[in-house]
Amino acid sequence: MAITARDLMTTDVETVAPDDEIGEVLTRLAREEFNGYPVVDDGRLVGIVTQHDLVHLFQPSDRTLWIPVGFPPFLESLEYAIDLSWDELDASIDLAKNARKPVSDIMTEDVVTVAPDADLDRILDLLADAENDINRLPVLEDGALVGIIARQDVLRAVRDERRSRR
Repeated sequence: MAITARDLMTTDVETVAPDDEIGEVLTRLAREEFNGYPVVDDGRLVGIVTQHDLVHLFQPSDRTLWIPVGFPPFLESLEYAIDLSWDELDASIDLAKNARKPVSDIMTEDVVTVAPDADLDRILDLLADAENDINRLPVLEDGALVGIIARQDVLRAVRDERRSRR
């Protein structure tokens, strides 16, 4: 029997809304073991926001600064290496201002998705595509988000399938 997206997906999907504040989403990510959320509006997938999107917001230039994201308005401590031009520090890094922006300002709208009946080869092709660099693959059925597949879900399934053949 071929493995499909339905076999691999997690159906209890943590999501955010387009108008959720960036600071709130960063705080939630600091508590989770994954690196992004599908953005859902009225049950429809409208985008995806990842740690990369959030860090990129604070990444203007060419030098590295470690910023602990653990002071107000953030509740958890999480560190990111950020490229930063020191002379742009005051102008470009305004955590309070950016924290209040809606996630819709930075989310990726062109989301790569699969249907529940997508086969393992299709899923592997998408997750292994270096150009898209996808870690989490939303599963849509009739336009509605019904699950999500993480890279580790695929690795676990491949491992389990190989072990079962022994």
